[in-house]
Amino acid sequence: MIKITKINILGKGKFLELKEVFFDYFGKKRRWEVCSSHNSVSILIYDKDLNSLIMVRQFRLPVYLKNGDGYTLELCAGLCDKDKCNIEIAKEEVLEECGYDVDVKDIKKITSTWASVGSSAANQEIFYVEVDSSMKVHEGGGIDDEDIEIVEIPSDKVYKTIFDENIVLTPGAKFAMLWWIHNKVGKLESR
Repeated sequence: MIKITKINILGKGKFLELKEVFFDYFGKKRRWEVCSSHNSVSILIYDKDLNSLIMVRQFRLPVYLKNGDGYTLELCAGLCDKDKCNIEIAKEEVLEECGYDVDVKDIKKITSTWASVGSSAANQEIFYVEVDSSMKVHEGGGIDDEDIEIVEIPSDKVYKTIFDENIVLTPGAKFAMLWWIHNKVGKLESR
């Protein structure tokens, strides 16, 4: 049996809350540090006209503190911190970050996954959408102080990108790209 006995809030920011949790774990007293965060959505975007996956490159300070560079290659993504369903948040993020105006009916769920299970246990829903040049309504790049660069990964370079250890690529992005190779590449080539 597991029973939470005490929670201390150690710090609270705009997006994260650091907690010290004391609990009984099958009769044993334990302590754990938990960093609560919002759940999120991510979207794998395939541009049919470019025959490329559309991804984002952005600076992440925690990565910088580890590798001195800080730039990551990621799926278009956003936090579930609004009063909207996840698919609507996905549509909004595709528009804000990448500049494509997509219809929610064209956004398909791939799966959901858990990240940072030892510290925050955030859930991320991963979606897929196909776009073309007619849907591009602006350059993208994010809003406010987001500094997002749009990156096109040609379909014949996707597999190599996944396994290039010089690229900081999130696990969710690697999974989605492998899903795309397995489920879409042959079907796209036969069109």
